[in-house]
Amino acid sequence: MPYKIISKDNLTPITHRIEIEAAMIANSAKPGQFVVLRTHKKGERFPLTISHANPDKGTITLIFQEVGKSSAHLATIPVGGEILDLLGPLGKPSHTDNVGTVVCVGGGYGNAVLLPVARGFKKAGNNVIMIVGFRNKDLIILEDELKEVSEDFHICTDDGSFGFHGFVTAKFQELIDGGLKPDSVMAIGPLPMMKAVSNMTEPYGFPTWVSLNPIMVDGTGMCGACRCTVGNETKFACVDGPDFDGHKVAWDELLIRLGAYKEYEKQAMDLFEKEDKTVKT
Repeated sequence: MPYKIISKDNLTPITHRIEIEAAMIANSAKPGQFVVLRTHKKGERFPLTISHANPDKGTITLIFQEVGKSSAHLATIPVGGEILDLLGPLGKPSHTDNVGTVVCVGGGYGNAVLLPVARGFKKAGNNVIMIVGFRNKDLIILEDELKEVSEDFHICTDDGSFGFHGFVTAKFQELIDGGLKPDSVMAIGPLPMMKAVSNMTEPYGFPTWVSLNPIMVDGTGMCGACRCTVGNETKFACVDGPDFDGHKVAWDELLIRLGAYKEYEKQAMDLFEKEDKTVKT
């Protein structure tokens, strides 16, 4: 059953937001859950986090970045166009109970994934401190939306072109040195960033959750492609996660797994661009 795109806008030249008619998914989606989609019958299946669900309107909003052939093709589908398959909501909802003070740390595109989780924390009555990072000011997304769900907002850029000059971990450490003692930490972004945040919080004993994004195919635990090691046990991100205890993740193993198909992904993207971003269906 095809799913129609009813609105679309560009957050950066390679980051896009689309709203899709999907009433059944919108009615049951919770913060942290995702969908697996396929744009056409010969396309690959890939996951995207549900950024917002509107049950009254019967729509879900997805934010994605062009990182490969499939996401680049999704970006070419116009308003009124259709996505062939959409499965969800998948994964376990994020833990957004009222625990007190929560620090939400986001990196790059990961801030789009962090937004609904932070919104859930605030709705539950938590004091939400937001630390978000981007490579430079031109890549900043969702600044206003992220501010709305936080009591204390900090934005960082690697090159110092906007906000705090440095990584999110440096700003976080500065706040800890100033007396901050969060009851929980949620970090979402590139794996090296989530690993760094987890390593930093572990000596303090701050409970730290991360949202993992390993290679995923079916999204139901059948294929095993998204397996990762957490606490010396094999977990499947699609059904056991995507959120896990950041202090127990085997980060180096996960980094290796994520890079397993980079050469083939580059070849597919190069071919897609040579074909003027058309897809043979």
